[in-house]
Amino acid sequence: MTEERADGKPADGTESHDPDFPPAFLSFMRQGWRDSTLPVGPRPEVPNYAKRRAALSAAFPGETLVIPTGGEKVRANDTEYRFRPGSDFAYLTGDYDPDSVLVLRPTGSGHDATLYMRPRSSRETDEFFRSRHGELWVGRRHTLPEKSTELGLPTADLTELETALADLAPGRTRVLRGFDARVDAAVRPWDGPREEGQPARDRELAIAVSELKLVKDEWEIAQLQDAVDATVRGFEDVARVLPADRGVSERLLEGIFALRARHDGNDVGYGSIVGAGEHATILHWVHNHGVTRPGELLLMDMGVEGRHLYTADVTRVLPVDGRFTPLQRQVYDVVYASQQAGIDVIKPGVKFRDVHLTCMRVLAEGLADLGLLPVSVDEAMDEKSTVYRRWTLHGFGHMLGIDVHDCSNARRETYRDGELGEGYVLTVEPGLYFQPEDELVPEELRGIGIRIEDDVLVTTAGAVNLSAGLPRRADEVETWLAEQREAGPRLPG
Repeated sequence: MTEERADGKPADGTESHDPDFPPAFLSFMRQGWRDSTLPVGPRPEVPNYAKRRAALSAAFPGETLVIPTGGEKVRANDTEYRFRPGSDFAYLTGDYDPDSVLVLRPTGSGHDATLYMRPRSSRETDEFFRSRHGELWVGRRHTLPEKSTELGLPTADLTELETALADLAPGRTRVLRGFDARVDAAVRPWDGPREEGQPARDRELAIAVSELKLVKDEWEIAQLQDAVDATVRGFEDVARVLPADRGVSERLLEGIFALRARHDGNDVGYGSIVGAGEHATILHWVHNHGVTRPGELLLMDMGVEGRHLYTADVTRVLPVDGRFTPLQRQVYDVVYASQQAGIDVIKPGVKFRDVHLTCMRVLAEGLADLGLLPVSVDEAMDEKSTVYRRWTLHGFGHMLGIDVHDCSNARRETYRDGELGEGYVLTVEPGLYFQPEDELVPEELRGIGIRIEDDVLVTTAGAVNLSAGLPRRADEVETWLAEQREAGPRLPG
């Protein structure tokens, strides 16, 4: 595909601050290099990716499917964020390099897959030392055969993609849009119905991939367990440096967890929420510029994204000085009871919505016990009221996988209004939040925010808590925190 840069900078990958190179230097750089090969072999999970592509192929017989991963995103001026591949693309290929595109072309009995990628630059050009894509700048890239061996996919040079897309008929092609502007422009949208701002045909492709992701295979479950286990270690790391008698910055705690995430996995799975005191009442508090205080609570919502991009999503609330006050414990116990009630009802065939209602009723009953509900529990739970949600705000949880909010394009009837199935993985995370400005709650409750979140696998026997390595009951949390502090700080290793 023709190399283009929307920012107007040189297409060869050089930057405005790069020096000019005299001919003598260029000639010298082109000689004296020993070639090398990467010791690659087929990755063990390759059959899993093939099964997913086969399932997607079966859903769209006779049609071409185009799934790009996307490119690096600008952080500031000419610096980029660390690249994270598109989740659907990674789910279907296992390829983690930027700019690649998967094309599935129909055959008589299915589809032929081709991975278009930017291969290792030949030493016959100057790209290897001059371009931002060159291996002296970013490291050794795979050759086409190396990538094909590793992923079990036919590969082609990315420069051939433009020609490959040029003859695709819009009425027989579906594109996962919004990831690669060059691909979106190259394949003209079909002039038919539109859904959520894109052609309905392309929307159906996004839906199909999301619904395939609802059921996790054994390999995916193992990846999620690895991510959860690393997350448990990260929470332990944080607890070991959390002093009981003085304050520390939320950002210090965020950074300690991030160290574990980068060491044991790919990165954090999402922006870590570290909310001390009243910051715990802000659902997506990611500024993390506050300070812990003895006597207050600390809410931490964090997850490690593993090396294969599957992420954990866990929340725990700790009493900074080591002990919950009676009022803090009362609120905590309500949230714990709500979460346990939700976990207890989870099994195949149970409606997602019924898990929500189970958790919410326990919260509403707890709010009634605290004297906060202006109506009865039954009235509060009525769909025409739901006044209890002033203090709960969000649902009980969401699907989890290669995205922290996985399967987000699935149809409502298969997700929010659907039934749980064996192999689903979801979070259970009820919470109560009493805002510091809320004049409808007693002053002593204001600024308390509590959420308990675990990652749960649906099995025929019921729910399996993948994050059971972290305690949940109030007394167990106190004991665990004391044990971590006694053990003292550690480095990952």
